[in-house]
Amino acid sequence: MTDHVRITDQPGGVRLVQLVRPEKKNALTGAMYDAMREALEGADREGSGVGAVVFAGTEGVFTAGNDIADFVARAEKSFGEAPSLRFIRQLAVTRTPMVAAVDGLAVGVGTTLTYHCDLVYVAPAATFRMPFVDLGLVPEAASSYLVPRRIGLVKATELLLLGEAYGADEAVRLGLANAVVPADGLLEHALAQGAKLAAKPRQALAAARRLIRGDHEAVRAAMDAEAQAFDAALRSPEAQAAFQRFLSRGTR
Repeated sequence: MTDHVRITDQPGGVRLVQLVRPEKKNALTGAMYDAMREALEGADREGSGVGAVVFAGTEGVFTAGNDIADFVARAEKSFGEAPSLRFIRQLAVTRTPMVAAVDGLAVGVGTTLTYHCDLVYVAPAATFRMPFVDLGLVPEAASSYLVPRRIGLVKATELLLLGEAYGADEAVRLGLANAVVPADGLLEHALAQGAKLAAKPRQALAAARRLIRGDHEAVRAAMDAEAQAFDAALRSPEAQAAFQRFLSRGTR
């Protein structure tokens, strides 16, 4: 476990998974990915009492994505064993409804994890970006499959290939978020919506969620294809050079 992920079970059957590494803009380490994955696995266990999981950041930041130094240190190993990939795969199979409360930066997986959430609420300052190609990498978390189907190929290409950022209002307009909520009430609102989900009949909710989310195997297949391409890209000169530029600027 890690002190950088705070997991608390709230009233109403809601598990809050909160990123608490503000000095690094909540950049994610392997230990943080493991903690989040275990929180989701535990929520799905019979008798857990958890009816919804809420993801949130701290101090006006959701997450700046991967901690590049930690990621580079792990890149020598197979990406198939990476904590980040294990977490991403868990997102696809989690049966418990998930809610995101996003304020400030949501970069990389900070954006793509929201595509697996059932409800997404954003503060006015929320900013989403997927700079995978800029880092010499490829999209992950089935974003190459999910984003075109959610918002169309033209806009998806802009977001995934150009790495264009989008804000809170645009997220709602595109159908990638439910509502813009004032920052000082964002977490409270997300927890309240999670409690509404948790209060519903569990079997009916689970069945409805499966129908809404559609083809689970297609999502998993996209994740597997992306993981293979990501693993190869990690070893490319382009990615290595991009990582070194990030590290030399001290951005993580």
